[in-house]
Amino acid sequence: MHEMALCEGVLQILEDNARTQGYRQVTAVFLEIGGLSGVELEAMRFSFEVVTRGTLADQARLEIVEVPGKAWCMQCSRTVPVKQRFDACPECGSYQLQVTEGDEMKVTQLEVQ
Repeated sequence: MHEMALCEGVLQILEDNARTQGYRQVTAVFLEIGGLSGVELEAMRFSFEVVTRGTLADQARLEIVEVPGKAWCMQCSRTVPVKQRFDACPECGSYQLQVTEGDEMKVTQLEVQ
């Protein structure tokens, strides 16, 4: 379950920022997670709850915004939506797609005290 490792990384970001920014508690974490990132959202929620137990983010609300996948089609020169990697271009049927969006995960906002 790589979601556990991802949540440990998020916690490290929270702890590092707490040291530099001077907050004591995190009440909400906002994440953008790409639809092509391979992250299972329910596993992420579960892992976040487990990993943050007893930390500065204990009981913090996790808000996830899923970013849809997009790719540049080299054949028809269009940006197209993709639901999963290795899909064909919905415009021309080509498989020459380069993912441009939706494979990332990032912390976008924190609510702290």
